[in-house]
Amino acid sequence: MTRALLARGDVVLVRPLHPGDTAEVLALHTRLTQQDTYFRFFGTPSGLAKLAAEIAAEPGPGHYAVGCYQRGALIGVANYEVLADSADAEVALVVDATVRTQGVATLLMEHLVSHARKTGLKRFLAEVLAENANVIHVFRDLGLRFEASIGGPERDVVMVLEEEPAYVEAVLERDSVADAASLAHLFRPSSVAVIGAGRRPGSVGNAVLGNLVASGFPGPVEVVNPHADEILGVPSVPSVAALTRTPELAVICLPAPAAAQAVEECGKRGVRAVVIISSGLTGTGAGERVHAAVREYGLRLVGPNCLGVVSTDPASPYDLTFLATPVKPGNIGVVTQSGGVGIALAESLGDLGLGVSTLVSTGDKYDVSGNDLLMWWAADRRTELAVLYLESFGNPRKFSRLARRLARTRPVLAVRSGSGDTAQRAAASHTAAAATPAVTRDALFEQAGVIAVDTVAELVDVIAGLSWQLLPGGPRVAVVSNAGGAGVLAADACEREGLVMAELSQDTRDRLAKVLPAEAAVRNPVDTTAAVRAEVFADALRAVLDDDGVDAVIAATVPTAVGDPGASLAAVLPPEYKTVFAVRPGQRARVAPLVPGRGVTACYDDPAAAAAVLARLVRYEQWLNRPEADERLESLADPDALRTFAREREGWLPPADAVELLRLADIPMVETHYVEAGDSMDAAAADLGSPVVLKADADGLLHKTAGGGVLLNVRGADRIMEAFRILRSRFGSALRGVTVQPMAEPGRELLVGVRSDPVFGPLVVFGLGGVDTDLIADHAARLAPLTGADADLLLDGLRSSKALWASGLDRAAVRELLLKVSRLAELVPELAELDLNPVRVRSDGCVALDVRARLEHVAAEDPFLRRLRD
Repeated sequence: MTRALLARGDVVLVRPLHPGDTAEVLALHTRLTQQDTYFRFFGTPSGLAKLAAEIAAEPGPGHYAVGCYQRGALIGVANYEVLADSADAEVALVVDATVRTQGVATLLMEHLVSHARKTGLKRFLAEVLAENANVIHVFRDLGLRFEASIGGPERDVVMVLEEEPAYVEAVLERDSVADAASLAHLFRPSSVAVIGAGRRPGSVGNAVLGNLVASGFPGPVEVVNPHADEILGVPSVPSVAALTRTPELAVICLPAPAAAQAVEECGKRGVRAVVIISSGLTGTGAGERVHAAVREYGLRLVGPNCLGVVSTDPASPYDLTFLATPVKPGNIGVVTQSGGVGIALAESLGDLGLGVSTLVSTGDKYDVSGNDLLMWWAADRRTELAVLYLESFGNPRKFSRLARRLARTRPVLAVRSGSGDTAQRAAASHTAAAATPAVTRDALFEQAGVIAVDTVAELVDVIAGLSWQLLPGGPRVAVVSNAGGAGVLAADACEREGLVMAELSQDTRDRLAKVLPAEAAVRNPVDTTAAVRAEVFADALRAVLDDDGVDAVIAATVPTAVGDPGASLAAVLPPEYKTVFAVRPGQRARVAPLVPGRGVTACYDDPAAAAAVLARLVRYEQWLNRPEADERLESLADPDALRTFAREREGWLPPADAVELLRLADIPMVETHYVEAGDSMDAAAADLGSPVVLKADADGLLHKTAGGGVLLNVRGADRIMEAFRILRSRFGSALRGVTVQPMAEPGRELLVGVRSDPVFGPLVVFGLGGVDTDLIADHAARLAPLTGADADLLLDGLRSSKALWASGLDRAAVRELLLKVSRLAELVPELAELDLNPVRVRSDGCVALDVRARLEHVAAEDPFLRRLRD
C-alpha cells in the first residue's frame, strides 16, 4: 500500500488488487457509462461481474491490477494482461466520474509501468474509442514513446516501456505539481488550531501560540485546551470536535499518547495538515497510531519531535515554532532534521539581517521531508536560496534529480553530516573499501550541484557570500590589500582551495603604479602599502576589477592612522560584473555585511574563510555551465542476454562467469583461461602461448600480488605446469582454481569498479590500481548513471590526474570504459559489486586484467514512482 498525491494535492492510497476487492471493482464499473469502460468489454451484469473478478484476480506472471482509494473508497482501477508468448501487455483503466481531471488515471498508469518494467515487459497496448480523447491524452502525456493509429472508430495505442530520461522528467514534473498543491495546506493555511497550548509561560505550547499571535497570521486561530476559555487572547475549546470551524492546519504540543489521539481527531474532522512538536512517539504505539491516521485520512504531516514551521508569505505569515526571537522575512528556504541546527541557523541569519521564506524542522520525518521542500521551493519564487541539513536520505536518487533541477535556477546548500571514518575495512573488494557512505553522499551532492559544507558556521559564510554578490565568472582571483601579510595569507588560501591567482595585465600594473607608492607591489597579490588613503585604495581596486583576466577579487584591509580603506569599498562596490569579497582581520563577527542594513558584500574576519566561500561559488558556477546532455553509447548487441545471465546467478561469480559478464557488457578484458584446482593443466598448457601470468583464485585472497597469488612471465608448457603446482602447494585446500592469461603490454594500472548501495544505488569508483590501490588511495566516485561530463570529472578527480593524462595514456579509452561500466550497473541492478583491478592503460587503449563481481538479488524499488513517505 502506497500513499501518493493527485494533481490537486489530495492524498490517496494505491495498492495491488486481490480477489477480496471484486465487489468494489464491480461497483466502480457499474457506475460508469459504456464510453467510460470501453477497453475490452462492456455487456450484461453477469459479464461485468466476470470482468470484475478477472481484474481483481490474484497478481501473477500474466496479470496485475492496482486500485486507487480515497478515504477508503475505490475511485480508480488499472490493470494489464500479458499477451501469450510476448513481452507485450494489454492495458485498461477506469476512473470514477467524480474525480476526473485530478490525475487518478495517470497515477495508476505510472504504477502499472513501474511494475511491468520489473517483470521485463516491453510494451503496453490498448484499444480506445476515437471519441475518448481524455484517455488518449492520458497515454500520450505519460512521457513514454507513444504511437496511435489514425482513422476509424477505434485507436490502437502502443506505449514503449523502455526507461528513458523523458519519462522520469515527466513523472517528476507531475510529482512536483501535486506536492506543491498538497503543501499549500501547510504553508498557506486559511486557519490554524494550536492543540495543547498551555497557560503557563515557558511551556512549549504557550511559546508556539505566542509566536503565532505575534507573527500576524491573518486567518482565524483557535486553541484546544480543556482547562481554559482563552489563552493569550485566543479562544480555547476543550476538544478538536468542539472547534468552531475545521482548521486547515493544526499544530500539536501534547505528550505522545495524547498527540496520537489528537492526530486521529484531526483526521476525522477533515484537517488537511498537521505539525507535531511533541517528542517520544517514534518506536511506540503512539507513533504507529499517527502513521495509521496519516494513511487513513490523507494528512500531510511535519514531525514529530521538531522545532516547528515558519512561513513568511506576505499573504499568510505565521510562526509555529518555539524559537526565542522572530524570524525576519526573506528569500532563504531552510529544511533541517535537527531543531538545534534550525535554532542556530535562524539566529545567525538574524545577526546578518537576512531572512527566510520558509523554515521547516522535519524532526523524525514521518511524512514531509527534504524532497518535499525541494519541490515546494521550485514552485515558490520567493525562495531564492535553499538550505538543507539532512541526517538521512529516504530516496536519494529522487533527491538528486530534484536538487539538480532546483540548483539550475537557484543555489542549493547542504551541511554534511555523518562524515566519520566509516570505511569498510574488511571489504571483499577494493571498490567496496573506497565506496564509504561519506564518499557516496559527497558524490550525490557534487553531481546534483549542491554546495556542501561541514559546519553551520561555514554554511552562514556561504549564505552571506551568495546573498550580496554575483557568482564569479571563473576561478581567476586577484587579491588587493593594504596589509602585506593579509594579502599573502589570502593568496595562499586561494591556491589551497584550487583557485587560480590571476596574472594582471601590463596595462593594469601600469595603472596601479601611477596611483600607488613606489614601494607598493603591483603584481597579484597587490600590496597598496598601509600608508595609502582610502580613495587611493579604491582607485587601485577599480584598476584590478577592470582587468579582463580577473574573475573575482578579495579585498583585505585594516584601518590605519592614514585612513580606513575598508570604508571606501562600498563606494566601489557592487560591480555589476565581478565578485568581490571583503576581509577585515580582527572584526568581531566571523562574517558580516560590509554595510549594515544594505549588505553590498560579505566581509569576513579571515582570508581563508573568504577564499573557501569563493572556491565553492566557483565550483557551483562551473557546474551550472557543464553540459547536461547524456552521452549514449552504442546499444549492446544483446542486452536481454546480459540481463538473463545476471538473473540466473547470485553471489561472487566464479572467474569464468565474471569474464563472461564483461563480454556480454562489451567491456574489454584480456584473454582469460580458468583451470579449477582439481583439474589438470595439461590441455590448457599445451594450447597457451608464452609468456603467461598465473593468478590464484583462493579463499580470502584479495590482494593477489601481495599474497603471493601471482606468478608472472611464465614461459613454456613445462614451466606453466610447474607454476600451477607451486600455487597448489602455496594455498592448499583454499585454492579454488587458477586463472591463466597472456602477459599484457606494459602500461599504467588503474581501478574501475561499482559498489551498489541499497539506498543510493550504484556508485562508480575510479582511481589508481594495482599495487598503488591501497598504498596511495587516490580515488574519485560518481553515482550511476554517468553522463559524459561525469566521466570527465572522474578522470580529472584524482590527485594524480594531471600527471596521469600528461603521460600520453589513452584518456578516451578509459572514458569509454567508465561509461560502459555505468551502463552495466544500469542494465543489471543485481550488480552489487564490481572490481576491475588492474585495468592496464596504454597510449592505444585499455583492458581489464582482473575482475571480481558479486550479484545480489534484491527487490529494487523504483526511486521515481510517485509515493509519499510511509
